[in-house]
Amino acid sequence: MGYSFLYKTIVSLLWVIGLNAYAAGTQTLTVALQEEPSAIDPHYQSFTPNVQLAATLFDPLVRKNSQSVPVPALAESWQVDGNTWTFTLRQGVRFSDGSALTAKDVVYSYERVYKIRNSPSSYALYLSQVQEVKAVDDYTVQIITDGPAPVLLENLAMIPILSQRAAAQDGDPNAIQRPIDYKKLAGTGPYQLHYWHRGTELVVARNPYYWDEAPVWDQVVFKPIADGHQRVEALVTGVVDIIEAPPVADLARLETMPAIFIQQVPSTRLMYIGLNQSQVVPEGMAGTLGKNPLTDQRVRAALSLAIDREALVQSVMSGVAQAAGNLLSYPGFGASERFALAPLPDVAKARQLLKEAGYAQGFKLSLGAPVGRYRNDEQIAQAIAAMWGQIGVEVEVELFTPALFFKQRDQYAFSSYLSGWSVMTGEMSNPLIALAMTPDPSLGYGITNWSHYSNHHLDQLIVQAMQTLDEDKRAVLLEQASTMLMVDYGLLPILFEMSTWAMKQSIRYDGRADQFTLPQYIYPLEPPA
Repeated sequence: MGYSFLYKTIVSLLWVIGLNAYAAGTQTLTVALQEEPSAIDPHYQSFTPNVQLAATLFDPLVRKNSQSVPVPALAESWQVDGNTWTFTLRQGVRFSDGSALTAKDVVYSYERVYKIRNSPSSYALYLSQVQEVKAVDDYTVQIITDGPAPVLLENLAMIPILSQRAAAQDGDPNAIQRPIDYKKLAGTGPYQLHYWHRGTELVVARNPYYWDEAPVWDQVVFKPIADGHQRVEALVTGVVDIIEAPPVADLARLETMPAIFIQQVPSTRLMYIGLNQSQVVPEGMAGTLGKNPLTDQRVRAALSLAIDREALVQSVMSGVAQAAGNLLSYPGFGASERFALAPLPDVAKARQLLKEAGYAQGFKLSLGAPVGRYRNDEQIAQAIAAMWGQIGVEVEVELFTPALFFKQRDQYAFSSYLSGWSVMTGEMSNPLIALAMTPDPSLGYGITNWSHYSNHHLDQLIVQAMQTLDEDKRAVLLEQASTMLMVDYGLLPILFEMSTWAMKQSIRYDGRADQFTLPQYIYPLEPPA
């Protein structure tokens, strides 16, 4: 018994020494990313790898916690009077270059979002209801909306605030219209950028001016490793400490390893199929007599009915996903119970619908998909192509690296495509505005609608919902809008991913519904009892 007590005492002391070392800032955390950011500029592209890095280097006025609930960040409080929102900034906050945060930096950041040209996915989506932003004084920001704005806080949580002074060092008066050199960016987040060797590693170090509790890790090294199996091997061999999205095929093996811990939480990421509904025949399509069959609701319905979503979950995703019947899983805010379950496949009905639409012999189309951006994305695309083949639709699957895929998708290079969308605000308005509304960049509508889908009745419902403060009424409007989209088969929900991380047993990350890997919330285990 004495030996046991002595052993526990020594272990506890060693653990405390280790924690003191963490506190002293002597530790480096190494994270294997599924994909590298496309830019450090926090306003350039609303893209998950960019957004999660921005949450490490910058702060918004309000941030979202792990359950996507808005909480104070740079703004310590706010008041609402009609369409006027008044935010009080924290005093004493400094950017990583030592300059003080003022209301002018907030105004600059919000105005800049609209001025960036050629953004692949604009942050304007999150400011669509903002009419004017004013600096009342150094620590007071006033935002005037164009009507009631029930989700303004959730949207503002997506807009990082950067230093106008640091950005101005770019020296180019047109710099506001393009991504800023990352070396000239300064944020108020827990870390600051140390260096970036594109394709190899991105290193951040503690921000000495950080206004909140200092993070555990003195330095964080992000290593982009697109191949999931290589990420796993990097973890198992000790090259990295934690990895994003371990392949589902490797989970069973990892769970048997005493040195590895697996964390899983439900996510808000939807995998969906976009259908190019252009009035001209899309690229990759043939055998349609000069018409685009995807403009016919019956054809879109047939393609949906041909997909066995539950089979995809079980066979392709090994159960680590949820079949999707809507853009947001029920009972999410604005999600209709009618589409709580994914539609069951019906190959016979799908064939009948094609026949009624005049395509009894089928036709040919292309299905674009990234490789390595989402979990098992290539396998999902190949499986869907095989399912469409069962109803006579010949599919050419076109696979690309994520960067090239998104570039091709945004140029309408596919008849159809597989992509993903994270519902950042946690309610139905977010995917409806981004994916389904008729594109209008000036208003932030349809910023990721790359399918030519347009339904003005749907647009009106969404706008009405976004101007309705009563939550029950807004939920009903959003349910009506999402139902309209699902009945029209404007796009095809496929599945919801599970958020999964694998890490060394000595550390923990509680995970997030938005799938972000944020090092400031990764922590060493407590000393053993």
